[in-house]
Amino acid sequence: MTPPPFHVLIPARRASTRLPDKPLADIGGAPMVVRVAERARASGALSCTVATDDQAIVDACTRAGVDALLTRPVHPSGSDRLAEAVARLGLPDDAIVVNVQGDEPLIDPALLQAVAQRLHARPDCVMATAAHPLADATELFNPNVVKVVLDARDTALLFSRAPIPWWRDAPRHDATLDLSGWPVGLRPLRHIGLYAYRAGFLRAFPTLPPAPLEQCESLEQLRVLWHGQRIAVHITPEAPGPGVDTPDDLARVRALWAVRHAAR
Repeated sequence: MTPPPFHVLIPARRASTRLPDKPLADIGGAPMVVRVAERARASGALSCTVATDDQAIVDACTRAGVDALLTRPVHPSGSDRLAEAVARLGLPDDAIVVNVQGDEPLIDPALLQAVAQRLHARPDCVMATAAHPLADATELFNPNVVKVVLDARDTALLFSRAPIPWWRDAPRHDATLDLSGWPVGLRPLRHIGLYAYRAGFLRAFPTLPPAPLEQCESLEQLRVLWHGQRIAVHITPEAPGPGVDTPDDLARVRALWAVRHAAR
């Protein structure tokens, strides 16, 4: 299926407590944010733009031939930064915008296409995202792994750091639980932090009051559900390539990138 036309925005902040200068970290001879942009371009997007608060990131992108916007230095969230970028790019309200995090240099371009297609196919939704089935119960109980529960049309009902859905008759109530025996169709899903938006909604999102549930869970997407809007979810069978949050993550991604490109 041919994906609909869509644009990619990559928010990138230089400040990081766990990995300083993260967007500029070298991966195979290029800054990480440039590697992310290369993957995004491979999706066939109409445009790919980095939205950043730092001139050094703009300069690194410019040297690599990647479009970049210098946004305001202070934004409450990545979505607010994207909203500024959408306004400055003059994208029409019905344009589909895919948000790719600047620390995902191994993201599969086909997943970007799938999320854009999912939103295109659901005019009743203002956003789309992705998820994959959990294979390990330790992830089900890990609050750093966000779970999502869906309705019959694969629309998000709830995102949470808690282990949801919970099978009442589960033989165990701990991380040794065998998820292969979970009820058919209710296998826990891990949310993947990749989003497609309609540009008009993305512009309006910063005007929505923060939701109590969003603040409790520290999950921005809950603001969308709290205010009565819908998020369509694309189910992919496997987890995406690892992102980069820590020095150990960076070492792992560098090794994977080297292996993949050595085979070419």
